[in-house]
Order: sequence, then structure tokens, then C-alpha cells
Amino acid sequence: MAERQADQRTQQVVKVVTAVTIGGSLTVLSGLSLGGTVVALTVATPLLILFSPVLVPAAIAAILLVLGFLSSGGFAAAAVSVFAWAYRYATGKRPPGAEGMEAVRGCIAGKAREAKERAERFAHHVHGRAHEAASH
Repeated sequence: MAERQADQRTQQVVKVVTAVTIGGSLTVLSGLSLGGTVVALTVATPLLILFSPVLVPAAIAAILLVLGFLSSGGFAAAAVSVFAWAYRYATGKRPPGAEGMEAVRGCIAGKAREAKERAERFAHHVHGRAHEAASH
């Protein structure tokens, strides 16, 4: 029993020592990072002020260039995935969403049939009215 309590205390001490060591190391590293940032800003601020008429437009151009490449890559990835989906659909492999596509196809076909029937009825009606008008 006493041996078990000693083991638990040893584990707790090891946990505390590990936590303090890691926490202290991270605190020292964050302090060094903060100090380095302050020194770098102190040194770089006069240079940034002197060269800002050149750097600001260059930064804007660089940002626009990067955004253009990223959007181009995104559109290319979307196009490849759409073509892959269409290929799987055309070859009958039933990709995700194919059931919805079939439902939409059926709905569109039904609406097309209704429109065709209405057009035929309208054409017969117009033809009948024209025939009536010609006979008067």
C-alpha cells in the first residue's frame, strides 16, 4: 500500500517537473521571439519608411500576383474534379450525386414534354382561329 502511494507521488512529481520544464522552455522561447521582433522592427522601421514608395506598390503587385495564381490553381482543380465526375457519370460508374442528376434530368424532361404539349395545343388553336378568320 505504501509502495503504491510512493509510485503515485513519483508519477505526480515527474508530471510536475515535466510541465514546469516544458512551460519554462516555451516561456523563454516566446520572450526571445518577442525581443527579436522588437529589435528587428527597430532596425527595419527607418528602412521601411525610406523605401515605402517602392515597397507598397511592389507588395500590392506581389499580393495580386499570388492571388491570381491561387485562384487559377483553384479553378483548375475544380475543372479537373468536374471532368472526372462527368467521366465517371458517362461511363456508368455512378459518382456521388448521380441520383440527384437523374432526378433533375427527369424533372427537366417532364417540363419539356409539358411545354411541347402546350405548344402543340397553341398551334392547333392558332391554326383553328386562322381557318375561322379565313372562312369569314
